[in-house]
Amino acid sequence: MLEHLLDNYYETVSIILFGIGFTMLLLNRNLIKKIMGLNIMDTAIYLFLTAKGYIAGRVAPILTAGVQEKDAFINPVPSGLVLTGIVVSVSVTAFMLSLTIRLYRRYHTLDIDKIAMLAKREDL
Repeated sequence: MLEHLLDNYYETVSIILFGIGFTMLLLNRNLIKKIMGLNIMDTAIYLFLTAKGYIAGRVAPILTAGVQEKDAFINPVPSGLVLTGIVVSVSVTAFMLSLTIRLYRRYHTLDIDKIAMLAKREDL
């Protein structure tokens, strides 16, 4: 069992990182720490996709030196998914941080339970 974990260490590390991020997302009440947990989970997924898309001994799918056999190249789809995911996660992180700043300016706390309690008081 241990030798399989060591053979697939990129996948193992990505699963551990995802668990750390998921734990941060669930157990912390601080909004900044929740955002950090979500970013750690994103990074774990990108690492996993990159590890699955890489094949030892193959090169990027750029036609050079007359090589046109498909077995000489890696699959470009995981790389494209990772790049697209990075762009989306940066945008979502910027949006979440801007909302967090607005919440802090209004309620003077980053504790999500206190924000919910203060928001309920405003509704009454």
